[in-house]
Amino acid sequence: MIKKVLLFSLPLFLFAKTVSFQEVLELTLANNKELQAKELDVKKQEQNIKIVQGYNQGKLEFSENISRTNNAGYVFGMKMASREAQMSDFGFTTANFATMSSMITAGQEIGGIKPNNLNKPDARNNFETKIVYEVPLFTGYKLENAKAMAQLQAMALKAKFNHDKKRIGIEVLKAYNGAVTAKRFIKLMEDAKIITNRFTQISQDMYNDKLTRIIDVKQAKMAGFNIDTKIKEAKTEFSLAISYLQFLTSDYSIDDVQDFETINIDIANLKLLQANAIKNRDDYAWMKYNTATMKKKIVYDSSSKYPTIGAYIEYGMNDDTFATSLQQDYYLGAIGLTYTLFDGSISKLNEQKSKIDYAKTKKYFEYMKEGISLEVKKNFLDYITKLNTLKDKQELSTMASNILVETKNIYKNNLKFRTNMMYLLMGLENMLKAQANVITSQYELTLSAGLLQVAIGKSLRKEK
Repeated sequence: MIKKVLLFSLPLFLFAKTVSFQEVLELTLANNKELQAKELDVKKQEQNIKIVQGYNQGKLEFSENISRTNNAGYVFGMKMASREAQMSDFGFTTANFATMSSMITAGQEIGGIKPNNLNKPDARNNFETKIVYEVPLFTGYKLENAKAMAQLQAMALKAKFNHDKKRIGIEVLKAYNGAVTAKRFIKLMEDAKIITNRFTQISQDMYNDKLTRIIDVKQAKMAGFNIDTKIKEAKTEFSLAISYLQFLTSDYSIDDVQDFETINIDIANLKLLQANAIKNRDDYAWMKYNTATMKKKIVYDSSSKYPTIGAYIEYGMNDDTFATSLQQDYYLGAIGLTYTLFDGSISKLNEQKSKIDYAKTKKYFEYMKEGISLEVKKNFLDYITKLNTLKDKQELSTMASNILVETKNIYKNNLKFRTNMMYLLMGLENMLKAQANVITSQYELTLSAGLLQVAIGKSLRKEK
């Protein structure tokens, strides 16, 4: 029987996993679907840079057009394109030439003769095979500025992605330390259950000796039932925190955590922390690149004041059958220039819009800089407060534990000191509340430290 139990339990041990915070963070950075989607945005922008570079290289196209028509204009044009036009197409055959000679001799006008071959040609097939190359030679610096903007946006997205990786560390910290908190609450309540069981036994023994009343026994038992409920609630919170960790990491074998993740921060100089935040924050870099992009867009939108120049080269063949004979080949080369003389001031207005957008982005950039300094200060003061609060709550917890011990001794010495179970349970409740406050304060302190760490532009990931 024992062997069967061990065999059934073995898969649980094989797939169960107890993790540290750093392990969870590494798994999240590697497996999180949201981060992977954002990384694809970075790669997509890199393709946009290549697209702009591709425009500079021009476009080479091959085409094969097959047609059949008896339209006089098309047929004659096709014959000319394939170098097949003949005098007979104009009505100059031997028989027609004799007739025209007679008319000329007789002084008759030959201009009214309608050549049948030209006006009513037989239907013709045409195979047009050609290669066309088009390339911009000068675009008023539009392509150069488009490339610069695409590169700036690629750097902006990379900075934003790095910021998102640091921000998701806060989510991991909340879930991980939340699981640790729930785990400690479970342990706290289980220890409290042992205490209430002792209280129940003490009150029962004293009741049996007629030293106390039955209500004391009932109150102790009721306190035990209340503890059972709190244990169930703490276990549910732990399960939810583990589920969130599994979701963040895409690793569903995680079922337990180690201890609180502690983050050590040098808090000696607030001004230095604020200065480092401006230097290290990835979202600040992201906004800087966005501002530079908007500045470059002003130049991009002003390109219409320059002419555009492009080259067009075509080489091909025309024939009534599919062939590659060089007898029917042709080429065409052209350089075109386009210059806008007037467009209702639309180009100038677009340039003004870009200048307004740039000024607006600069204001947001300055606003972000001030906001970062405020965020660092807020998290700094919050961290200091929670650090001091934890020490106070630890002292209160020690005092509450000592008071409970003294109250229990008084209760047991009931003949000398008159007291009842209610005072004892009040002492237990005060102790549990004080210890719970310590656990909650530890959670809040670690979260506050994490928020400050990210606020100054650092990652929660420890360097190896």
